[in-house]
Amino acid sequence: MAILSSLRRRSVATSLAAVAGATAVGVCLTVGSASAGTLSGSLYRDPSSAVVRWVAANPGDSRTAVIRDKIASQPQARWFANFNPSTVQSEVSGFIGAANAAQQIPVLAVYEITNRDCGGASAGGAPDLNQYQTWVSNFARGLGNQTVIIILETDSLALLTCLSSAEINARNQAISTATRTIKSGNPNAKVYLDAGHSTWNSAGETANRLRAAGVQYADGFFSNVSNYNSTSNEANFGRAVISALNGMGISGKRQVIDTSRNGGASGDWCGDDNSDRRIGQYPTTNTGDSNIDAYLWVKPPGEADGCRYTAGSFQPDLAYSLANGVPNPPTTAPPTTAPPTTAPPTTAPPTTAPPTTAPPTTPPPTGNGCSASVAVNQWSGGFTASVTVTAGSADINGWTTTITLPSGAAVTGVWSAQASGTSGTIRYTNVSYNGRVGAGQSTSFGFQGTGTGPGASAICAAS
Repeated sequence: MAILSSLRRRSVATSLAAVAGATAVGVCLTVGSASAGTLSGSLYRDPSSAVVRWVAANPGDSRTAVIRDKIASQPQARWFANFNPSTVQSEVSGFIGAANAAQQIPVLAVYEITNRDCGGASAGGAPDLNQYQTWVSNFARGLGNQTVIIILETDSLALLTCLSSAEINARNQAISTATRTIKSGNPNAKVYLDAGHSTWNSAGETANRLRAAGVQYADGFFSNVSNYNSTSNEANFGRAVISALNGMGISGKRQVIDTSRNGGASGDWCGDDNSDRRIGQYPTTNTGDSNIDAYLWVKPPGEADGCRYTAGSFQPDLAYSLANGVPNPPTTAPPTTAPPTTAPPTTAPPTTAPPTTAPPTTPPPTGNGCSASVAVNQWSGGFTASVTVTAGSADINGWTTTITLPSGAAVTGVWSAQASGTSGTIRYTNVSYNGRVGAGQSTSFGFQGTGTGPGASAICAAS
């Protein structure tokens, strides 16, 4: 999947004079109709991200501990950048289901607009805007009804140089429609539109572009996904954008800032080539700023920009360079302890699940070497289930968990495991990156379905 490429090149000082005027005193805003209030809650840490898989596959690498503790342990955005209208709904619902089961807020970066990146290293997207709307409609159907964060189309408004006036108008309409489609699919979705960054377009121009693209229907805007500007500069820029929007009669909009790589020097535009960059503030919704909903890691640290490496590919040397010498995450940020090198970090189980060190509800037969517990999130007509697999007194290298569904229930999606069927008694086996589990340690998988979810009983057997 080609994820956001080298758009940081637009950090050149084309708008430094405008930014100098973007340090106006911020105004504490009331929340508009699109915002339910200050965003709060734990952000979702994806147990199947590229960095997590790399950590699991390379326990002996000298870089692993640093990458594991400071990058793989943190919540990051899941990018949806493939044009797959027939499968995007199930992919989204699986990701959302896992986050809901963990009682955490997922971050989804939508990167599918037609003619994205103006034909650069991350060129692609939907073939045309009609097909784009079909894709967005299917995407929205998978969002559930709990809080989610949507980063809608990075660089789509800041980068317009390759579009004609008619194409710009069509793009604005497409983004406005996409925002309303997502909000209709999940009224609790928090949708943010592209504001570029503080050294690209001026705050006034950015506000104009946001208004044209329907920011009045969104919760606000995001910045710095395509650059490494300091958080303070981005916050000043955001306050100026908000002030400009207020002057247009659009109030209550808030900012999110990408801090995934803004902890070091500015330097050369390309992250593939710059060793002076570091990860910035760890992801959180507790910003302490009335204008800023969250500091997020939208661009996953360690994923290339398209200079030395293929855009979007995970490169451990880039990740290590970003994390080396940086303080560990605060103890208040999840997880409070680093995951073991022998297994990928796992999503925290819901509060209704027993501790990972506790025995399963139904003790497995002696000698099986693992236990499993199930936590179900049930709603009318469907459910998600999060399953925690815990090794016994010895390491295991593969597991199978058997779960029986009630009559009439059927599984419609599975993540981080392979299933033997969709109803009745189902055997779930590990996938390549979560089969090896250290003694006393845990991994997890999940599934969603229709009907009534299973009970807490599960039988686990080590391979």
